[in-house]
Parts: sequence; C-alpha cells; structure tokens
Amino acid sequence: MGQGLWRVARNQQYQQGFIDHSFLSTEHDSNMNHRRHTQGGMDLYHLLKARKAKDQQGFINLEMLPPELSLTILSYLNATDLCLASCVWQDLANDELLWQGLCKSTWGHCSIYKKRHPPGFSYRNLYMRLDEGSLTFNANSQEGIEYFLSRGILDDSPKEIAKFIFCTRTLNWKKLRIYLDERRDVLDELVTLHNFSNQFLPNALREFFRHIHAPEERGEYLETLITKFSHRFCACNPTLARDLGLSPDAVYVLCYSLILLSIDLASPHVKNKMSKREFIRNTRRAAQNISEEFVGHLYDNIYLVGHVAV
Repeated sequence: MGQGLWRVARNQQYQQGFIDHSFLSTEHDSNMNHRRHTQGGMDLYHLLKARKAKDQQGFINLEMLPPELSLTILSYLNATDLCLASCVWQDLANDELLWQGLCKSTWGHCSIYKKRHPPGFSYRNLYMRLDEGSLTFNANSQEGIEYFLSRGILDDSPKEIAKFIFCTRTLNWKKLRIYLDERRDVLDELVTLHNFSNQFLPNALREFFRHIHAPEERGEYLETLITKFSHRFCACNPTLARDLGLSPDAVYVLCYSLILLSIDLASPHVKNKMSKREFIRNTRRAAQNISEEFVGHLYDNIYLVGHVAV
C-alpha cells in the first residue's frame, strides 16, 4: 500500500512539474517502469509528454511543402472546403488550376471555357456564377438558361446548350424535362450527342434515359423520346440493324415492349409476372421480323439487370 501511495504522489508531482528527474536513479526508474508495465498501468508522465509533443507539432503546414504536392492535396477538396482552406492558405487555395478543375469536373462543357478570358477573370468567380446559375435553373429552367446566356457562360445556340446539359449532373431532372419538352431543337442536339455503337438495346435505352429522363406517364413526349432514340440507335449501329432486320419502327416497338416488361417485373402490384415465353410471343406479334432468340435475350437483360427507365 505504501508503494501505491508513493506512485500516486509521484504522478501528481509530474503533472505539476515540481519534480527533478536528476534526483531519481536510473536503476530505480527502470524498475518502476517495469512494474507499471507488468501491472498493466501507464506512466502518466509519458502520456502527458506525448500529448504535449503532438500539440506542439499541430497540422502540417502546406506552405512548407513543394507547390505541386500542396496543390495535389488541396485538389481533393470540394468548393466549400477549399473556401475554408483559403482562410489559412490564401495563395494556395485560390490557385486558378484548382478552381478550373472544380468547374470542369462539375460543368463539363461551357462556351466560356473556349473563349479568351478578359483581364481579372477568375475561375473561382466563374464557379460561383455556375453554381448560382444551376440553382436558378433548378427553380426555373428558362430563367436558369437566361442566366448563363446573359453572363456569356453559354452561347445562344441549341448545340451549345445541349452540350452543357449533357455534361452537367447538377440540373434538376424534372426541370430539365420541362425545358426539353419546350425546346425540341435542344432535344434534337442532345440526342445526337449519344453514341450507342455496339451497345445492346436495353443498355443503350438505360443510358439514354439517364441523360434524358422519361416522363412519369405515357404521352406525346415519351413517344417523341422513343422515336428519336430509335432513329439514333439505328444510325449508330447500321451493321447490326441490317443483320437483325432492325428498322427505326422495329426498335420503337421493342422499346415500348421493354418499358412494359420493366414495369411488369418491377412493380409489386403485379402478382402474375410476365414469363419469357409470353414476352416473346407478344413482342413478335408486333415485330415479326425479329428473331425469337434476340427477343429472348431482351427478356433476360430486363430480368437480370432491371428497369430500363429508372
């Protein structure tokens, strides 16, 4: 018990800094350390000393590193964190290369990227304008596009607007669907940006609906989308279309069959799911020149991969 009280008093003296280690013998320290380790305890002095050293070291100063390494570290930050980092490393965090990378990774195509930049141009300011324009679009699609056009971010042409939409993932798909329904010229350009070469039909249709979301209900807009997709798919796969006897009209019928099959297999309200045999029979009634084997592969893809218009 006496040794236990002595250890408590000694640790208290270490915390207050009142003990001089020169008065302790090396042999006695080694014996006491051995006892502490064997008893499963920890020397409080060494714990406090390690913590003090860690506090003195702090976070690494990026300004002490080579610029290339510092910029690489900062390139992993998003815009919010990079703004916070600029409070500490103003020159590094405001580097044009970092903000240019953030702009192009979020908005892959803008007309302003190819233009000669005026004096005082900043990619950080451009990022703020692009972000504000995207928020405006997600509230009102027409006002959002007008925002980009009025500030010279986009050129007023259907092709440039279509490229911007195709390379941007921050736009609200419901607002985008409304905009494309009103701007069929932009929709036409957007369809031509897709390359469906050597793609299986259901996979190509999924990719198409990832960029141009299908409406929730059947109507004229959905028919327009499928019609444009059918012509584009045949244009990208002329050899396949010739070998399998696929025409735009046949692809149109197959697309509708795939959408109905997707709903049938995915809906929890449908108790009696369509079988492969039923799908082949129903599809070949509408597209008689399509082989049974090809239609069977279509069924297998939907059954295994899932809905084409999610």
